[in-house]
Amino acid sequence: MGTGTRTLGRWGSPRSSGAESGGGVEVSALGFGCWAIGGEWQSADGQPLGWGKVDDEESVRAVRRALDLGITFFDTADTYGAGHSERVLGRALGKRRGDVVVATKWGNVFDEPTRTLTGADDSPAYARRALTASLRRLGTDYVDLYQLHLSDAEPEKAAQLRDVCEEFVTEGLVRAYAWSTDDPDRAAVFAEGEHCAAVQHTLNVLQDAPGMLALCEEAGLASINRSPLAMGLLTGKRRGSTEAGDIRSRPPAWLQGFGAGAGADPQWLARVDALREVLTSDGRTLAQGALAWLWARSPRTIPIPGFRSVAQAEQNAGALAKGPLTAAQSAEIDRLLGR
Repeated sequence: MGTGTRTLGRWGSPRSSGAESGGGVEVSALGFGCWAIGGEWQSADGQPLGWGKVDDEESVRAVRRALDLGITFFDTADTYGAGHSERVLGRALGKRRGDVVVATKWGNVFDEPTRTLTGADDSPAYARRALTASLRRLGTDYVDLYQLHLSDAEPEKAAQLRDVCEEFVTEGLVRAYAWSTDDPDRAAVFAEGEHCAAVQHTLNVLQDAPGMLALCEEAGLASINRSPLAMGLLTGKRRGSTEAGDIRSRPPAWLQGFGAGAGADPQWLARVDALREVLTSDGRTLAQGALAWLWARSPRTIPIPGFRSVAQAEQNAGALAKGPLTAAQSAEIDRLLGR
């Protein structure tokens, strides 16, 4: 059975040893999201934006274990931990940098010493400054996939930033680019660029995105899936309140499935429970079943679950051997969710 690779198409001139295929680059069908390993950081008003405390040495071990298990795609952002996630990922990859595809993001402004998000900047000049800083933190001279991290940027401004990304590709600083947004119309603006390879958007078994998947199919983009485990709800372990430094303890308006100070939303937990039997079939854990649904949903999906430990890395990577859900299992999920 198992799940093989996915292709990020519309790729620039190769700078790493990734296997080229049809003008693109092949990556593992599962990527690893590096938000959590950035550790604690906050907004200017004290809203936690990380996933709580981390052990950097364990993070490094987890990244290296993922490499050994065949993971070749890692997604981070300059603002995760106010630069800390990029530093940890760069250190963990070390001499194996050329074996993987590294994606990062820009658009947010932050203060590294205080680990505080201070604003946003959608100017072309800032895009270049941000890229230069990310390259330094990652310890590399190119980014494989550079992603705009301002989900609601104006389309006219985004078109300018798309053109700036094309300049980065020409200069060999970036191999391809994408927009992290849940709006298909906005993503379509970036898709007009020659080297736009993907769109990053929310997608999980509880939150489908048919419009975005249709765009990916039409434009030949990879669908990079953030929140593939619904911020932990699809691991079966997030039922109560969360620690103070965790974004889920004081969820912002965009974070669905959690109530302020009350932990997981009971209605969301009820939906998870309704799907549990199907998702854990064939010896899968709940999380592995949620990832299997994503692979069955579209041949373009690349889920990027978060991780903070070797054990989490091993469980997530273990989903690859199980492969996607069957058509019958996917249909049963739709029936249970009434869609």
